[in-house]
Amino acid sequence: MQKTGKRDGNDNSSRHPAGAHWILQLLLLLIFCISAGFLYYHMVAIPKENRELAETLKEDFPGEQLPEDPSKEEQPAGEKNTMQPLVDLAALQDQYPDIRGWLTIPDTGIDYPVLQGSADDPEYYLHRNYKGEQDINGSLFLQWNCDVREGENLIIYGHNMNSGVMFGNLDKYASSDYCEAHPTVLFQTVDGVSSYTVVAVLKADVSMFPFQQASFQEPDGLLSYLTQAKRLQLFDNGKILAADDVKQVLTLVTCSYEWNGARNIVVAVRDEP
Repeated sequence: MQKTGKRDGNDNSSRHPAGAHWILQLLLLLIFCISAGFLYYHMVAIPKENRELAETLKEDFPGEQLPEDPSKEEQPAGEKNTMQPLVDLAALQDQYPDIRGWLTIPDTGIDYPVLQGSADDPEYYLHRNYKGEQDINGSLFLQWNCDVREGENLIIYGHNMNSGVMFGNLDKYASSDYCEAHPTVLFQTVDGVSSYTVVAVLKADVSMFPFQQASFQEPDGLLSYLTQAKRLQLFDNGKILAADDVKQVLTLVTCSYEWNGARNIVVAVRDEP
């Protein structure tokens, strides 16, 4: 029989590949949109809401002004003011009794209330905000056995969030330049605002450095703790320790990912008048 070149009306071979390709493109677009939405929600929307919660506290419970960052002798014209507003901590604690203080590191984005759980549930605020609501960012929280008034070592934990909230910027202290530019940590308690100077930055786990030790039996225990931190420090920031200068330290801790159990640790000594 002579071939006419005319296709059988039931032959759909030319349409199936195009249809399958169109469906594949639609599926890929759908996956992209879902992934983009997921990333936006977790990297933008939730962190924004988290920051706004902290800002709301500062607006609802305003206090006086924190002292200027003592590391900056004069502020160049046009540079952003590093003055940070204090909260009315007493009124804040009346409404949220688990708030123990307010931690601010000028120009780092770290500016949050510090909560504290109990011995029965020491990580209660690991995935909760100051209202006790579930929050993937969690809160900055004080180790359960630390006393903000009498404690020698105040250990504060926070998530290392990719969005930069909580302690998401703490790992930047691994740079000596960043550490030099941000040497001062301000911590407000019911007794007022204390200034602390960063003396050591390290990456360690509990087997290498006892960052969970809140108190010391030996008279020179706190100085020994700092000496050990200096031995493990990532770089020498030039801070020299003396026994008479050490009354209380802050140990700021967040996750690091070089090995299992690794932590980014910033140790700061309280500045005495």
